[in-house]
Amino acid sequence: MDKRAALRVLGALGAATLAGAATLTLTGCKDDSKPKFQGVDVTGADYAKDIPLTDVHGKKRSLKDFSGKVVAVFFGYTQCPDVCPTTLQELLEVKQALGADGDKLQAVFVSLDPERDTPEVLKAYLANFDESFVGLSGTADEIAAVAKDFKIFFKKVPGKVDGTYTLDHSAGTYLFDPQGRLRVYERYGAGPQLLTQDVKALLG
Repeated sequence: MDKRAALRVLGALGAATLAGAATLTLTGCKDDSKPKFQGVDVTGADYAKDIPLTDVHGKKRSLKDFSGKVVAVFFGYTQCPDVCPTTLQELLEVKQALGADGDKLQAVFVSLDPERDTPEVLKAYLANFDESFVGLSGTADEIAAVAKDFKIFFKKVPGKVDGTYTLDHSAGTYLFDPQGRLRVYERYGAGPQLLTQDVKALLG
């Protein structure tokens, strides 16, 4: 190999080495700090902005009231036969699984049934799970507005007996981070283990 050819080979090898180093540098700078959620990552979504409804003590509430906590918001009604009690029980299990950080999870249950879910009924119902769980309600119009903002579907379904009814409704849970930002949508049935992982990720 003559001198010029050797220089060309060395030059090519040098360029390849520099390219490899650049690739390694870029790879090394990749941000892996973003949490990987088990549920649906909805970070940055332009909905589910707030919960301007009234608690069982007659106080108007907001997500800002729970700053510093992961807030789990779930919509349902106290006479729900399966989905609602299952979800609330799972949230209780998540709180217990967090141990010393259990108080950093705030469950919020929004009633879609103001006709029957009076403050007294809501308070007694949630006490069956955990007294720290917050129940919210309001007028039919107020609830409908918040449900729409959260993309929650619900519809009254007449029962077999005159005057009775059930509600068909969306069954997922929304998780907000300690700064009050919407981050995760948890599908119903995912189970407390996966939910616990996402809450821990949001707590950092």
